[in-house]
Amino acid sequence: MKPNFEPGKWFMQCVGIDIAKGTFTACLCMYEFDQGCSTAPVVFNNDKTGFNQFVKWSRKEALKGYPIRYVMEPTGVYYEQLAAHLNKLGLDVCVVLPNKAREFAKYEGILTKTDDMDAYTLGMLGCLDKRLKPWAPPSPIYRELRQMTRFVADINKVKTQLRNHLEALAHSEIAEKSIVKHYNKLINEIDKQLDSNQKAIREKIKQEPGLSERIDRITTINGIGFMTVVTVVAETNGFALITNRKQLARYAGLDVPAHQSGPVDPKRHISKQGNVHIRTALYFLPLSALSVILR
Repeated sequence: MKPNFEPGKWFMQCVGIDIAKGTFTACLCMYEFDQGCSTAPVVFNNDKTGFNQFVKWSRKEALKGYPIRYVMEPTGVYYEQLAAHLNKLGLDVCVVLPNKAREFAKYEGILTKTDDMDAYTLGMLGCLDKRLKPWAPPSPIYRELRQMTRFVADINKVKTQLRNHLEALAHSEIAEKSIVKHYNKLINEIDKQLDSNQKAIREKIKQEPGLSERIDRITTINGIGFMTVVTVVAETNGFALITNRKQLARYAGLDVPAHQSGPVDPKRHISKQGNVHIRTALYFLPLSALSVILR
């Protein structure tokens, strides 16, 4: 693919990347003013071999003498290895929040939602939005805190399931004592692991200058717990991905999109299209605040 126009000083070329667990789809876009073109989407394996093939392909397809930008979304953890690989090569990598890509697609009238079209959309976004900030690998401490807080959330789900089973046994006609004992033993072991993990989290936080003081200051607010604050901080990489409150709400899927048309104004609800870990951590905050008010 080569552009059918003469590139000038405003010429941009960008590779949009749609990430999945085992593969990723890439599309190179070129644009200047109202003229643009793109390659056909290409699929690569989401591993080291695929990364090398992808970089070789992008350099071959791109126009020589012009910088290349690589744009992707933070899809779970599956984007991290590719983003880090490109960053180590000194390439211009941008990781944009999903809501930014959705808004751009809506503005451009792109209604189709496929891997190929998502890669194209991200490529065009990278060409047209010169304000995108280069991505930098997350600080090791936030990466570790994210894994530790997600462990707490996962193990608490298991604990809830065990308690539900134990309660069901308590209401049964005859409860086998050995089974009840096993359930209680598992719950006690989980409590020990949770206590140990929380101590490790506090020790980890002390390694970052000033972080422990800032977290403790926020937890003085009624209804806001230690794990809630740490989860939000870890999931946002110390708020490096966030520039304002509205963006944080959208990143967490707590934004309330409007769908009003003429006299029709349906009941509105949160989008739930964002980071589920932040959304879950913040779920009980309104309930805690309400309980404080009603005391």
